[in-house]
Amino acid sequence: MHVNRSPAAGTITKMEYRPGKFLAAMRERASMENEQNVFTLSTAAGEMVFKQIAGLIARRVVSWKKPGETVARGERIGLVRFGSRVDVWVPKEAEILVKVGENVKGGSSVLARWPAKPAAAKLDGLSKAETDANLTATGKRS
Repeated sequence: MHVNRSPAAGTITKMEYRPGKFLAAMRERASMENEQNVFTLSTAAGEMVFKQIAGLIARRVVSWKKPGETVARGERIGLVRFGSRVDVWVPKEAEILVKVGENVKGGSSVLARWPAKPAAAKLDGLSKAETDANLTATGKRS
C-alpha cells in the first residue's frame, strides 16, 4: 500500500474518479488507461493537477479528500493499495528540481519550485527569504 500526499497547499476544486484498466503502473499507457482519481488543486501560484493511478497489482485507489477541502503541502490525501503511481503536472513556469531516474520520497522530496503570483505573495506578507526559512525550519527543505 502506498500513501499519496498533496504536492502543494491549496483547495481541491475538482476530483474525478475514472474507472479503467490495471496495466503495470510504470507503463506509459497506465497514466491514461488505468483506474485513477484525478485531482485539480487551486494554489496561491495557480491551478495544478495530479493523479492517483492504480497498477497491475494495485487495484484500488482510495481518496480521503473531497472537492472544497483545503490541504497542506505533503498532507496525506489517500492511498493506492499494493503499489501505485502518482503523476503531477506543474505549469511550464515551474523550476523542476529533480532529474529523470532520481529517487524521491513522498512528503519530503521537493520536486519543483513554483512561486506564488505577485498578488498572492503580497497577501501572505512573507518575503522569499522568510518563506525559505520557514520551509527549512519545518523540515520541508534541507
